[in-house]
Amino acid sequence: MVLRPRQFEPKSKSDRFSFVTEELRHINKASLYRKLNVINTDKLSTIVVNGSVESINLSSNDYLGLSRNKAVLKATVNNLCQISQCSSRLIAGNSDELDQLEKKLADHRKSDKTLIYPSGYMANLGVISTLANKSTTIYSDEYNHASIIDGCRLSGARIVIYRHNDLDHLDQLIRKSTSDRKIFVTETIFSMDGDQSDLRAIHELARRHNAITVVDDSHGDFIYDDRGKLALEGINSVDVYISSLSKALGCFGGYVSASRQVIEFLINRSRSFIYSTSLPSHLCSAALAAIPIAEQGDLQELLMKKITFFSSKVDSMGFGNVRPKSRFRSQIVPIVVGDEKKTVEFSKLLLSAGIFIQSIRYPTVQFGKARLRASITTSLDTKQLKIALEKIEAIARKLNII
Repeated sequence: MVLRPRQFEPKSKSDRFSFVTEELRHINKASLYRKLNVINTDKLSTIVVNGSVESINLSSNDYLGLSRNKAVLKATVNNLCQISQCSSRLIAGNSDELDQLEKKLADHRKSDKTLIYPSGYMANLGVISTLANKSTTIYSDEYNHASIIDGCRLSGARIVIYRHNDLDHLDQLIRKSTSDRKIFVTETIFSMDGDQSDLRAIHELARRHNAITVVDDSHGDFIYDDRGKLALEGINSVDVYISSLSKALGCFGGYVSASRQVIEFLINRSRSFIYSTSLPSHLCSAALAAIPIAEQGDLQELLMKKITFFSSKVDSMGFGNVRPKSRFRSQIVPIVVGDEKKTVEFSKLLLSAGIFIQSIRYPTVQFGKARLRASITTSLDTKQLKIALEKIEAIARKLNII
């Protein structure tokens, strides 16, 4: 089932927004209605949701817990007095903090240059829509993030979707290509399944077919890094590397690392960079403080222990399709339910039991593949993980999910 916006005729001239009411009713009936939750917290591992009881937080992407690190907070506060440009960088210029952060990130990625965007979404949108045009064919993994999909659509390129992580299918598709410019785009760690792409094989395929590789590493950056023990093979072979500062670093913003020519091209042609306000200086200072802490490697080892403990317990509960069949385990643990209505109920019952874990539904994932998405962070202790696992299993059995 694929839900698409429907055409509605207003009942009268004064009822111009009746289509909105009808569409919301349609969304609600399909169990796809979404609401914003109000959260309050002075901790990392627990939050108060909508003024209710304190809940264990399994929905945060602050994987290394750096958003509340004392050194990061101190750097942020100390630079709050800095007056940021409040304009685009090409109009108002760079701050010293922006310049320092881009150099630091270029060093981190071992690339020529780095360009900071206001967010990871804006980076994907700006990079893909700039590198591709109507004469380009983009080969995109079917599970790629919405920001990648939107960047592809905005470019006007011909878009070819290959089956998730199926490089034989990608090879078959690209052999039919007559385009002069070809781009492969994928994620390293997929945000809703938690599995990884085979970057080494993608690089080899791109080399044979003279294609550009664009990779979004938002959920792998500073976690699965070649400076630590959790390296992703092939990460240094990609042509254009895109990431976020709001995941492992616990900060805000997005960036792209590439050759000097590519970065200069983006500065001159990428609309989401040219026409967006610069990232404020105090947020750059926060990231600068977070990077050396993340690069020490001890937080990643702690995270991996928690991932192994939690995901192995979930795997043993008997869910029909918990995660992709792979030995690789990431901090993203999908608990696939399938039915949208039952998934929403699962999430609500968990919240009432003090576990905050969101239901993920179409269009974020395919219809009929609704799930709970558990995010494991270093901030969660063993006791909290055990409580969460107990509640997940008990409520899943109550709903006849397992």
